[in-house]
Amino acid sequence: MEKLKFVTEYELRASPKVLFPYISTASGLSQWFAAKVNTLPDHKYDFIWDNESHPARQTSLRQNKSVRFEFLNTGENGHDSNYVDFRLDVSELTQATYLRITDYSTNLDEDELQDMWDGLLDKLKEIVGS
Repeated sequence: MEKLKFVTEYELRASPKVLFPYISTASGLSQWFAAKVNTLPDHKYDFIWDNESHPARQTSLRQNKSVRFEFLNTGENGHDSNYVDFRLDVSELTQATYLRITDYSTNLDEDELQDMWDGLLDKLKEIVGS
């Protein structure tokens, strides 16, 4: 099955310390990213979109820097799973904080993905006052 690695970046007017809980915790993610997010044992999460469950495992976490969620049952024999990666970077020149999102999935429509992430990030910016 063909997959696309879609990468986009947004400037946010908030520090990584303020933003990190919104990209790494169930309560933070459920405010802007999914309708509901439940924490499960063994670094697993259950993301709910359109009343459908999408279980994922948190495969990496760097405090105030980055987090990655790999969606279970989306790869072949446990390989090439869909994932979403959130990474926070601060520009040394301007001190602005950037959220880089990598969305690796079977959705091959870049315009649709850009619109989706623009909408989600508008929600996040409203929450953090950015």
